[in-house]
Amino acid sequence: MGTAQDKLVDGLYGLGWAGVKKLPEPAAVALGRRIADFAWKRRGKSVLRLESNLARVVPDAGPERLRELSKAGMRSYMRYWMESFRLPTMDPQRFGTDVEFKDEHLLREALASGRGVVVALPHLANWDLAGAWAIGHIGVPFTTVAERLKPETLYDRFVAYRESLGMEVLPHSGGAAFGTLARRLRSGGLVCLVADRDLSASGVEVDFFGATARMPAGPALLAQQTGAVLLPATLHYGDTPKMYGRIHPEVEVPKTGTRTEKTTAMTQAVADAFAWGIAEHPEDWHMLQRLWLEDLEDLGERTQ
Repeated sequence: MGTAQDKLVDGLYGLGWAGVKKLPEPAAVALGRRIADFAWKRRGKSVLRLESNLARVVPDAGPERLRELSKAGMRSYMRYWMESFRLPTMDPQRFGTDVEFKDEHLLREALASGRGVVVALPHLANWDLAGAWAIGHIGVPFTTVAERLKPETLYDRFVAYRESLGMEVLPHSGGAAFGTLARRLRSGGLVCLVADRDLSASGVEVDFFGATARMPAGPALLAQQTGAVLLPATLHYGDTPKMYGRIHPEVEVPKTGTRTEKTTAMTQAVADAFAWGIAEHPEDWHMLQRLWLEDLEDLGERTQ
């Protein structure tokens, strides 16, 4: 049985799913902005962590600029939630008009090759909306992985929500996800993975804005093992309801080197693409947790 706090958290998210989707879009936008501004003014741990992360992304920003960026960042983060609550009720035709990707042809050509495609994304703008765009506009279902949230009922809500959009969702824990993803790719399928934070022992150390961070090895390993095309993608918001993205060129498997060396090189290339997108639109990077190794408080947090 869940704790009283777990039940409260799940109940609040349930109210969001049930209530926000019924609001007119302008009302949902306004509500999200009010909640974001309230949270930003409280200067809680998440807001301070966001500012600390943004200070690495925009190293020449002074305190006033960082506060402006974190305020915009919280508004972007709440926009993600308001949109996500409403996504299951949106007209699928809007995905072709409200979302625009630069170099979309790279994704279409990779899918047409039959090799399977891994798209790796950071926590920029709304990756769920990007997934809905792939299903509704490109016409291709895909498989993804979700971390198990607490309480378990909240995780179940997330899975049901994403499956309602046409996604196949696998649990991150348990070790079976990699094999299923590999099978999907070998059959020419599409796999989408959010891949800008991995604090596990299996994470690959990369240089990210001049300091060391860990990112998942999965995208690079899947491309090596299955021959799939690995495409980084970055996103950013425009005026409501527009969202824009870019499909970056393929990260190819190096011709020489050990498996570890190849994985490190490929993950660094993905990190470089992420850094480009985040530097272009830092306010849309929803990283409210510690990321860089030297920011982690203790060894235990590094390997969780």
